[in-house]
Amino acid sequence: MIITSLLDTDLYKFTMMQVVLHHFPGANVEYRFNCRNTGIDLVPHIDAINDEIESLCTLRFRESELQYLRGMRFIKSDFVDFLGLFQLNTKYITVKPSPLSNGEIDIVIRGPWLHTILFEVPVLAIVNELYFRPLQKAADFDEGRHRLRDKIALLNGDGALDGVRIADYGTRRRFSRHWHEEVLLQLKASLGDKLAGTSNVMYAAMHGMTPLGTMAHEYLQACQALGPRLRDSQTFGFEMWAREYRGDLGIALSDVYGMDAFLRDFDMYFCKLFDGARHDSGDPLEWGERLIAHYQRNRVDPRTKTLVFSDSLTIPKVIELYQRFRDRARSAFGVGTNLTNDVGYTPLQIVIKMVRCNGQPVAKLSDSPDKNLCDDQAYLAYLRQVFDIPPAT
Repeated sequence: MIITSLLDTDLYKFTMMQVVLHHFPGANVEYRFNCRNTGIDLVPHIDAINDEIESLCTLRFRESELQYLRGMRFIKSDFVDFLGLFQLNTKYITVKPSPLSNGEIDIVIRGPWLHTILFEVPVLAIVNELYFRPLQKAADFDEGRHRLRDKIALLNGDGALDGVRIADYGTRRRFSRHWHEEVLLQLKASLGDKLAGTSNVMYAAMHGMTPLGTMAHEYLQACQALGPRLRDSQTFGFEMWAREYRGDLGIALSDVYGMDAFLRDFDMYFCKLFDGARHDSGDPLEWGERLIAHYQRNRVDPRTKTLVFSDSLTIPKVIELYQRFRDRARSAFGVGTNLTNDVGYTPLQIVIKMVRCNGQPVAKLSDSPDKNLCDDQAYLAYLRQVFDIPPAT
C-alpha cells in the first residue's frame, strides 16, 4: 500500500478544501490526467493503480491526524469535524487505457469538488511509484544520496547564502514514499534553518517540520465557473480567499492567466492585502523584476513582500534567484522533483488538472504554453479574449 495516510498530500489541498466547504459546497468538478513525457507506457500499471486507489479509498483520518490539523491556526473546527467523517470514494474516479492505444492512460475524476479534491496528489504519487517500482532493484540510491549531498553542499558552502530558504514540494512526483522521507530527513539534519518546511502534511506532522502551502491553480480555475463574471474570476478568487483566511495564507498564485493579466488584477488593494505572490511558469527572473516594479508603482515596499518560486527549480537556480532578489524582496523556494526524484532516471512529468466546474470548461493560461490543459479550444480562445491574452505562439 503506497498511501497509508490521508495526510500524505500537500497542505494546500486542505486550505483549498476548507474554502470549498465554507463557500462552494455544491460545486461539481472534473479533473483529467496528462503525462507530458513522450513514449511512456503506463497501461501495464492500470490494474496496480486501481488496486492502490481501492486501498486509498479505505482510509479515514485518524484522531491524532485530526488533532494535528486542529492545531493549525488557520484551520477551523467545523472543517476538522467534516474531515472526521470524510472518505474518498472509488465511484468518482476511473482509470483506463487511452483510446489512442499509445501507452497513455486516461484518469478521470468527476464528482463533488468537496469529495474529489483530495484525489490528485496521492493518485499522482501512486502512478509515479508504480512506474518506477520495477526499476527500483536497479535504482542507484547511492547515486541519489550523492546528488543530494552535492545539493546540500551548494547551499551550505557559501556564507552569503545563509538567508536562503527552501521547502520540499515533491510529493506528487517523488520516486517513492520511502525515498521521499529519506530525502526530507537528510535535508532537515543538514540544512537547519535553510529548510523552511515541506508541503507534505504527513511528514510535517511526523518529523516536527512546518507544513507549507496556500492555493493552487484549480482554485482560481474553478472561480471561472463560480464567480459572478468571467473577467472578474481572478479578483473574485482572491477576494474569497481573503474572506476565508482574513490575511493568513497570503500568497497569491500569479500564473493562471499569465503575468500581464495578474498584474492588471493585482491592484494596490491586493498588493497590500497579500503577503506576496508565487511564480510557477515563465521566466522567473523577468517575473520577479516585474512584480517588484509593480509593488513600487503601487507604493508598497517590496522588501516587505515575499516572492515564492516553485517552477521546476534546481538548487543552482535557487541560488541564482536568491542572489538576484535577496536585498530587494523576501524570497522562498519550493523545490519538488529535483529533490524527491533525482536518482538517475528521467522523472515523469505528470499532472492532474481541473478541466470543468459545474459543467463549464475551466482552464489555465500560463506563461508556459506547454502547461495549458483544456479540452475545449473554443472556450480557451474566449478566455484569452476576455483576459486580453494574445494567442499562444
